[in-house]
Amino acid sequence: MDAEAFLRLHTRPGFAAIVPEIALHLASEITPIWQATEAWLVETGIEPPFWAFAWPGSQALARVVLDQPALVAGKRVLDFAAGCGLAAIACVQAGAASVEAAEIDPLAIAATLLNARTNGVEVMAETRDVVGDACRWDLILCGDVCYEAPMTGHILPWLRAMVAAGAEVWIADPGRAYLPRAGMEVVAAMTVPTTLELENTLTRPVTIYRLSSAS
Repeated sequence: MDAEAFLRLHTRPGFAAIVPEIALHLASEITPIWQATEAWLVETGIEPPFWAFAWPGSQALARVVLDQPALVAGKRVLDFAAGCGLAAIACVQAGAASVEAAEIDPLAIAATLLNARTNGVEVMAETRDVVGDACRWDLILCGDVCYEAPMTGHILPWLRAMVAAGAEVWIADPGRAYLPRAGMEVVAAMTVPTTLELENTLTRPVTIYRLSSAS
């Protein structure tokens, strides 16, 4: 079974709670997709199926972009750790000059490309770790990326270097433990519905921050 066939078998068409404009292939229940992906993991070495859900951070980014398209219109955008590609698709719809979605999980990239086609847009996909690349973007969007210390330690110096190189970096965070406290300016805040399958609460307050180059 190829990646797209796997996605179509284990997801259903749906919409993120606060972004009804964008159709996505999503897991309807967490346990079946997790078990199916674990079976796939034995054969292919992929990551858990984070791509099968519209996480609060990506929903908040997509909502702001669709509500204020001038923020991304004409810009070169990177959706970093793109998951299902929700924020990337929103940026295309808002008139970005180019949109790149970066993910190290091949199923996440497959999900992003499938979701982009479902919405009639084109997203460029990068299937390697872009941390360390020279800056080629005007805006970098990061949804819910500070959930582990190793992840935050890996990406944060590079993201600050991107700011120093002239890019704008937004981090949408629903209260994760490893979010940096210094050099963060609030862009927007909202409450995003979630489920007890994914979180320990039915809603998450999400804040979108603009990162500075100073730590």
